Amino acid sequence: MPRYARSEREALADLLLDLGPDAPTIDEGWTTRDLAAHLVVRERRPDAAGGILLPPLRGYGEAVRRRVAAGPYADLVARVRRPPVWSPVSNPLTDELANTLEFFIHHEDVRRAQPEWLPRDLPAGFAAVLWKGAAKLARVALRRFPADLLVQAPGHGERTAGRGGERLRVVGNPGELVLFLSGRQRVARVQVDGPVAPANRLRAARLGF
Repeated sequence: MPRYARSEREALADLLLDLGPDAPTIDEGWTTRDLAAHLVVRERRPDAAGGILLPPLRGYGEAVRRRVAAGPYADLVARVRRPPVWSPVSNPLTDELANTLEFFIHHEDVRRAQPEWLPRDLPAGFAAVLWKGAAKLARVALRRFPADLLVQAPGHGERTAGRGGERLRVVGNPGELVLFLSGRQRVARVQVDGPVAPANRLRAARLGF
C-alpha cells in the first residue's frame, strides 16, 4: 500500500536541507526554519500543538515553536524526517490519515515559494487520496462562504458547499484544490467561474481551519 505521507515527509525534509534555514515559504512571515519547527511541535509537543487550532492556546504554542526553532537546523529537519512512534498524529496507525494532506501542503508551501516552480505530475493513486481530502476541506473551509459553490476535480468528482447565494464553480486538479481550500489561493492553479465580485472574494477569503 502506498505511503504518501511518508514520501511527502521525506521529500520535504530533503528540500528543507537543500534550501537551508532562511528560505521563504508560502506561509506569510515563515522561513523554512519556522516551518520545520511548526512540524516538530505538532508531532512532539501535544501540550503546545493545540495552539495551531485553538486561539486561547495560540500564544503558548507560538512561544514553544519559537524556542524549538532556535535549535540547530539540521537537528530540526532530522526530527521532521523521523517522527516519534508515540505521537498522536504520526504513529503507524494514524500517519497516513493525519499527515498526507499536512505534508503535501507544507511540501508545496516550500516548493512554491521558490523561483520558477512548476506543479508536480502526481501519481493517480495520490491524486485520488488528495481528492478525498479536498472534498472534506470544501465542506469545512467553505461552509460559511456566502455563495452556492460547486467544487470539481475532473475525473475524480465534485462537491457542493457554501451557505447559498450566487453560483460559483471552482475547478482544478485534486492537489491544486487542496491548496486552494487550505488558504493558498494565490499559488493554487484553479479556475473560478462565476460573477466577478464573489469570485474575487473567494480568492481573497481566509480559508482553511
